[in-house]
Amino acid sequence: MTTLNGLPAHVLLVHAIVVLLPLSALLLVLSALWPAARGKLAGPNAILSVVVVILVPITTDAGEWLERRVASTPLVRDHTELGDTALWVALPVAVLALLVWWRRRESLRTPASSRTFLAPASTPVTVVLSVLAVVAAGAAVYDIYRIGDSGAQASWQGQFSSTPAPRGPGG
Repeated sequence: MTTLNGLPAHVLLVHAIVVLLPLSALLLVLSALWPAARGKLAGPNAILSVVVVILVPITTDAGEWLERRVASTPLVRDHTELGDTALWVALPVAVLALLVWWRRRESLRTPASSRTFLAPASTPVTVVLSVLAVVAAGAAVYDIYRIGDSGAQASWQGQFSSTPAPRGPGG
């Protein structure tokens, strides 16, 4: 994907990642820690987190296309290198979201009806998943912040003045 409506696709797609990955991370923490939220959020977040994992490589590919069409600066190179880390923080969020959803699904089964794989009634498993969820969510949010900040620096460094531009008559 190269352009959308005449704009580089990366500058549009990146907004989806910047919003949806932290949202998925937040929903992961809520559904891992709060049983009442788990019933409502685990399924939708499993879907959302998988969508994010699909969008990340599309967005980074669009970013690599754009990188070949802008001036190569240290800020652009830093942003590109940081952007390559997004998939590695999106994947754990998605895997954990799927595990939380699956455990919720298993907990709804009657004990005699079928075998469970993720011990939905086990407190130690719940604690481990909750800790991993908090760590993965924190890493994802921090990484997306770093990537976004480096992209903003690469895009806007030296591109504006901190003082307003003089306006003409009537302006």
